Amino acid sequence: MNRIYFDHNATTPVLDEVFEAMVPFLKEQWGNPSSIHWAGRGTRKAVEDARERVCSLLNCAPLELIFTSSGTEGDNHAIKGLAYAQKNKGNHIITTKVEHPAVLSTCKHLQKEGFEVTYLDVDKDGLIDLEELKKAITPKTILISVMYANNETGVLFPIKEIGQIAKEKSVAFHTDAVQAAGKIKIDVADLNVDLMTISGHKLYGPKGIGALFIKRGTRLVPIIHGGHQERNRRGGTENVAGIVAMGKAAEIAMRDMEKETEHLSVLKARLEKGMAERVPHIKVNGHPERRLPNTSNISFEFVEGESLLLNLDMKGIAASSGSACTSGSLEPSHVLVSMGLSHELSHGSVRFSLGKSNTVEEIDYLLEIMPPIVERMRSMSPLYAGAK
Repeated sequence: MNRIYFDHNATTPVLDEVFEAMVPFLKEQWGNPSSIHWAGRGTRKAVEDARERVCSLLNCAPLELIFTSSGTEGDNHAIKGLAYAQKNKGNHIITTKVEHPAVLSTCKHLQKEGFEVTYLDVDKDGLIDLEELKKAITPKTILISVMYANNETGVLFPIKEIGQIAKEKSVAFHTDAVQAAGKIKIDVADLNVDLMTISGHKLYGPKGIGALFIKRGTRLVPIIHGGHQERNRRGGTENVAGIVAMGKAAEIAMRDMEKETEHLSVLKARLEKGMAERVPHIKVNGHPERRLPNTSNISFEFVEGESLLLNLDMKGIAASSGSACTSGSLEPSHVLVSMGLSHELSHGSVRFSLGKSNTVEEIDYLLEIMPPIVERMRSMSPLYAGAK
């Protein structure tokens, strides 16, 4: 049976080059990078070399980047750290209704501590209204947090424009760029971003490593206290092997980005065009142009998404109904509902997120098996009979 992976927004396989780069730091070079003797000096240099590679991906200075354990930790550190540092200035935060749970849950936690949060609506294409953002800003607003690319739909937010608004209003701006980093060019200086979160396992590195860009002059309260690591901003002995791997993954992402963007865009267009031709009553979710090159979220009317995924899995295809962090939830996608989709249509959505190794043949296999699966499932729906 074919085994085809269309769930790269959930996680990516570790590239051979990345794995080979990290192995020595699990075996031969195992020293603590905080040690001043020979065993620590080599690992310290490896950490700093990797930091420079990740900084090159974002166009920031090494002093502006710390390593974390994940995108979730980075989001927590950025939002909580800024909120606690600025609480004497104000207590208002602005975000959107379609953020990753790492942002939404953090904001809800802060609400319990007395902070006020405005959750901006999105339109049918998944984008916010910049005028609504401007109106939401008050003298007490201390932070705007808007994701760079939506993990479910791939919709790209106007980060540069949001950054300009935040700068004009002297409000700090954080963006969760976990899904964007490595897939599109990012320049934090050009974007007017103060804080940016990225994650290693979304760009062909291992799980358990991430990074947070903190613009020079931005004050954060640490959320992990301990030793002096990461210039006293994040305690705990560094995950050297993970950091080295993330540095290598960032280097490869920069090297291959243009080629991969073209490759993934061709595959995504083939998938969406083929699906529209072969399966009636479907809807591609998200802005038709402002989307990641690898992400296609499609709603299949009269079909339950989880059942569709199980049928695809039996044919060897791994896909998703949305965020991997909410896959255990019976609730419809908060992203799609916020975009105006009915609960039924939201429940019938499947996210196909493509990656480096996917091929035209794999897309064609999906297009071959999908129509009979959908038709068979719809034949059991009394609503479908009347829609034919």
